[in-house]
Amino acid sequence: MGSDVSDLIVILIPLLPLLAVVANGLLGRRFGHDMAHRLAWGSVGLSFLCAITVFVDQVRFGTAREVVAYSWIFGGDLTINLAFLIDPLTCIMLLVVTGVGFLIHVYSVGYMHGEEGFTRFFTYMNLFMVSMLLLVMGNNYAVLFIGWEGVGLCSYLLIGYYYDRVSAAKAATKAFVVNRIGDAGFLLAIFLVFVNFRTLDYTQVFAQAGTLSPETATVIALCLLVGAVGKSAQVPLYTWLPDAMEGPTPVSALIHAATMVTAGVY
Repeated sequence: MGSDVSDLIVILIPLLPLLAVVANGLLGRRFGHDMAHRLAWGSVGLSFLCAITVFVDQVRFGTAREVVAYSWIFGGDLTINLAFLIDPLTCIMLLVVTGVGFLIHVYSVGYMHGEEGFTRFFTYMNLFMVSMLLLVMGNNYAVLFIGWEGVGLCSYLLIGYYYDRVSAAKAATKAFVVNRIGDAGFLLAIFLVFVNFRTLDYTQVFAQAGTLSPETATVIALCLLVGAVGKSAQVPLYTWLPDAMEGPTPVSALIHAATMVTAGVY
C-alpha cells in the first residue's frame, strides 16, 4: 500500500529546526529575544505537527518507507544518502522527541528570561533537536552517527552554558570526554559493519546479518553496546549524568527525558 504523506513533510521534520538554528545563529542579535524564542519553539512545534501527520499515515498504511533527501557520498563500494527511514519505531520516537522537545522549548522561554546568551541558548536547543531527529530518522549508520555526535556536542554546549562557572565548565568537559569513550566503540562498530557488508544501509545490513560468523557478530554487538552504555549513562560510563545538572533546568529535562539518554536505548 502507498502513503498519503509527501516526502517533503518527512524532510521538514528536521529541516525546520535547522532553519531556526541558521536564522538565530546568524541574525539572533538583530531579531531580539522575542523573535528568537518564537523561531525556536515555533519550528519545533511545526516539526511536531509534521511528526503527527507521519505517524497517522504510518498507522493507516503500516508500511515502512525510505525518503532520500540528498545523494551524499559515492566512492568505490561506499554509497551514502542523506535519507530517512519511516517505520513504526521511527514514528514513535519522532513523537517523543518533537513533542517533549516542544514543551521544553516553551518552558524555557520563561525560565531563561533575562539570562545572558538567551539567543545562544535557543540556538543550541534547536541544534540539539536537529541532531536527535537525524539520529532517529536516518536510514543508515552514517546519518545515525552524525546525529549521535551532534547530540554529544550539543550536550557539551548546553551543560556548559554558564561557562564562566568552573563547575559548569568541568561538568561539560566530563560529559564530552566520557561520551567520546562510548562513541569510539560505536564508530568501530560502524567500520566493522561496512567491512563485512560493504554498505551502511539498515535494510541491507539486516538482510545480510545471518551471513556473519558468531564471533564477528558478537564483536559488533559489543561495540554497539559500548556506544549505548555511554550515551544512556549506564555503568561504568554514568558519571557524567549527575554533573549535567550544572546546566539550566530545561537542559536537564532535555537530556534526561527527550533526547540524549533515550538515544542509547534507541
